[in-house]
Amino acid sequence: MPVSGDLFIGSQRVKKSETFFVSSPATGEKLQPGFSVAGPEEIERACNLAWTAFHTYRELDPESRARFLETAADQIMALGDELLERAHAETALPIARLTGERARTVGQLRLFATELRNGGWMGIRIDPAMPDRKPLPRPDLRLRKIPLGPVVVFGASNFPLAFSVAGGDTAAALAAGCPVIVKGHSAHPGTSDLVAQAMTEAVKICKLPEGVFSLLNGNSRALGAGLVAHPHVKAVGFTGSRAGGLALVKIANERPEPIPVYAEMSSINPVVLLPGALAARAEEIGKGFVASLTMGVGQFCTNPGLVLALEGPDLEKFIASASAALGQVAPATMLTPGIHSAYEQGVEKLANHSRVKLLARGAEGTGMHCGRGALFSIAAEDVLKHPEVTEEVFGASSLIVRCANEKELLDTLEHLEGQLTATLHLTDADLPLASRLLPTLERKAGRVLANGWPTGVEVTHAMVHGGPFPATSDSRSTSVGTLAIERFLRPVCYQDFPDALLPAPLRQDATKGPHRYDGAYRTE
Repeated sequence: MPVSGDLFIGSQRVKKSETFFVSSPATGEKLQPGFSVAGPEEIERACNLAWTAFHTYRELDPESRARFLETAADQIMALGDELLERAHAETALPIARLTGERARTVGQLRLFATELRNGGWMGIRIDPAMPDRKPLPRPDLRLRKIPLGPVVVFGASNFPLAFSVAGGDTAAALAAGCPVIVKGHSAHPGTSDLVAQAMTEAVKICKLPEGVFSLLNGNSRALGAGLVAHPHVKAVGFTGSRAGGLALVKIANERPEPIPVYAEMSSINPVVLLPGALAARAEEIGKGFVASLTMGVGQFCTNPGLVLALEGPDLEKFIASASAALGQVAPATMLTPGIHSAYEQGVEKLANHSRVKLLARGAEGTGMHCGRGALFSIAAEDVLKHPEVTEEVFGASSLIVRCANEKELLDTLEHLEGQLTATLHLTDADLPLASRLLPTLERKAGRVLANGWPTGVEVTHAMVHGGPFPATSDSRSTSVGTLAIERFLRPVCYQDFPDALLPAPLRQDATKGPHRYDGAYRTE
């Protein structure tokens, strides 16, 4: 299936005279074809189609939506190696990594299909009438959750499949009953093109309204801004930089009708090494840390960019182990020249900081746009005076904070911004200290780990991939796992409705799944 370079506006393929090209980050080769650039006319068409489709798609029964998600997964798999090869050419990510990411992408589509069939996502609550209640009767009250409306999803640079055209935001929105307009990432438009072909074919096979899915490409900020500002758009999913996310939040809040923006933006994912753990396995932890730090050239939102520990010989053992391991890691090509340039600037800024010490660098490399790992250290007291050292450096760079005592450790954690993750390495001997740190970590992060590494996000029912600002723009939600569907739903209560007018799941004779009846939880 050849890459088209078209815009996908519902079932229509649109070519524009204005195009842009993408180059291989590994070789600099300009990749074909050129990709059409969407403008105001295409924004209007896609949003109007999505709004028209919404009125039908929102009421589609859960089983039909589940079959659509499964069909989309099948169509993505049917693209075969062509999808992996194009993604490799555009991102320089290894084929093995992309194969795993494809599996995650189709797996989460199928997981949401299962969730739709379970029914709990509807949040059904029924409080039956109490006509004889004194002093006043109680009306019959029935609640369900309904979709918000068309959703704009911004593809992410670092996950060309799992956080892109058919990624988690798209899967959650479609499961909720919301049409999706994807603003494709300009770093991998060919990959997006192929997945869009699979999605539009799934829409066709399932005989859905064509506006259920669209893909608009472009390499200017005007496209994203225009989509977020459009009155038919009712929510936004975004993964990217803090500046980009905040710009979209500003646009969304200044609309006549403000809308939610679920933006994942910035996180350095602190790792706390407690004394017992360091005494027991400092060298082992050092090696595991470097493996996590350098995974994917450090281009993960859960990359461990900050390490905190108490001063002492065991910390020095960890540093020696980590430094030696990092020195053996050859640099690899980063996703784009721009990402590589920003990484180099961030590393240079830390290296030149008067209070920061460079501990180790990764092995030398010869390829284009290679991200060479970097490990730094600083005293905790200097972190409190110079909070700029904890700004995210997107790539395989991390800062070790040397704490003189437990108070410095806790004070440093208290001064950190919100995070996607926080990790404790501990033994049973560390439990008293860990229990004192945990309330702070809970307030700072969406996921708290013990004796593991934050890279690698399971797509499950219990996963939280979110956190307090600036990790995300809304800490009450997650962008990974089935709970993500909640972002694109809102509750509606029906009071004293005739049974014939009630939505099917709320009627007297409905076969109900999990729900609350007069406050009691029922499974049938």
